Amino acid sequence: MRCFYYLLLTLLCCAGLSAKTKKAVYIIIDGVPADQIERLHPSAIFDIASRGAYGRAYTGGEIGGYSQTATISAIGYTNLLTSTWFNKHNVGGNSNLKPNYNYWTIFRIAKEQPEDYKTAIYSSWTDNRTVLIGEGKKETNNLKIDYVKDGYDLDTVRFPKKEKDLHIFDIDEQISKDAAAGIRKDAPDLSWVYLWYTDDAGHIAGNSAFFDEYVRKADNQVARVWEAVKYREANFDEEWMIVVTTDHGRGENGHGHGGQFWRERTTWISTNVPVNSHFSKGALAITDIAPSICRYIGFEIPQAVRWEQDGIPFIGKTDIYDLQTVPYDNTVELSWKSYTENVPVTVYAATDNKFKEGGKDEWIKLADLPGGVDTYTVDLQNLPASKFYKFVVQAPGNHLNRWLFK
Repeated sequence: MRCFYYLLLTLLCCAGLSAKTKKAVYIIIDGVPADQIERLHPSAIFDIASRGAYGRAYTGGEIGGYSQTATISAIGYTNLLTSTWFNKHNVGGNSNLKPNYNYWTIFRIAKEQPEDYKTAIYSSWTDNRTVLIGEGKKETNNLKIDYVKDGYDLDTVRFPKKEKDLHIFDIDEQISKDAAAGIRKDAPDLSWVYLWYTDDAGHIAGNSAFFDEYVRKADNQVARVWEAVKYREANFDEEWMIVVTTDHGRGENGHGHGGQFWRERTTWISTNVPVNSHFSKGALAITDIAPSICRYIGFEIPQAVRWEQDGIPFIGKTDIYDLQTVPYDNTVELSWKSYTENVPVTVYAATDNKFKEGGKDEWIKLADLPGGVDTYTVDLQNLPASKFYKFVVQAPGNHLNRWLFK
C-alpha cells in the first residue's frame, strides 16, 4: 500500500499536480480612505487586484451597537489581527494598551498549528509585536515571531527627526526593503508589513497633493513586496496570498479620524486571490482578513476561538451573513441572510461569557434547521436565566455570532 502511495505521489508530481506550499503576507497602509485610493488608482495595489479583487470594506464595528469601535490605528490593527471588535479584544487606543489575549491573533493561530509555520513582522513600532501580538507573554503561550524587523522609530541615529515627520517615511522605505528581502530569502509562511507615514501625511496636510504624493510613494513600497512575492512564485513551488488594506479612513477634511463618520469607517481591501460573493456584497470588513488568510493557508482554528471571530472568510465557501437579534418579552428572534440557497444551519446559545476571562463557555445546541430557513425564535425560558446571551449560527461554509444584553 505504501509503495502504491509513493508511486501515486510521484505520478502527480510529474504531472505538475502536486500541491504548492501556500503562504500569505498582509500589508497595512495606515489611514488611507477608500475614495482616495480609488481616485489615485495606485498601480501596485491595483495590479494585485487585477489577479483577484479590490473592494470597499468597513471598520468600526456596528454603529450604536455593543461592537462599536473607534477608528484609530492600533485598534484597527487589532481588529484585523483577532477578527474581533473592541468589545472583545479590548484595545481602545494607541497607548496604555491592554489586549485581551484570550481572543487569539492570527499569529497565535499560526503558532498553535501542528506544523511549524514561520512568521514575520516588518514594522516601525515594537508594540505591534510585543503588545498587540503579545510575543513572549504567558497569556499567548509564549508566542515567538521567527523573523523580526521593527523598532526603527526608536533609532534616532539612523532616522533622525525631520520636518513633517518625514523620518517616518524613511523608516517605511527601510521596512518595505526589509520585507521584500525577507520574503525573497526566508519566505515566511505568514508576514505582516506595516507602513506608517500615510497617516502622518493625512494628519499634517489633510486632503491635499501632499497626502496624495505619499500614498503613491506607499504604493511604490507595496510594489517592492509584490515583486518579491512574484519572485517566490516564479522560482519556488509556492502560491502566495497578498492582502493590502488600511486600518481606518479619515474625517471629511482628511486631517483626523477616530469617530463613526462614513469616511472614517470606510476602508478597502486589495488581494491577488479569487474571492467569493461576500467580498462584493457590501458587507466586507477588516475583520474578514484574518479568517480568509487562515482558510487560504489551511490553519485549523479551535472552535472556541473561531466562534468568537466576527469576520467571515472572503475566499472559499461562505454561506450566511448579517445575523440579527430582536428580543421580545421572553423570546429572541434570530435572522440571517444567505449567499447559498437552501443551506442548513445549526443554532447554538450560551448564557455566560467565560471565554472572555479565559474559561470555557457552555454552548447549548438549540436547533438543526433545514435549507431555506433564515429565522429562528429562541425561547429564553428554556435557557438558564441570564441578562446576557451569545448566539452562534453555524452553516457548512461559515459561522455567525452575536451578543445580546437583556
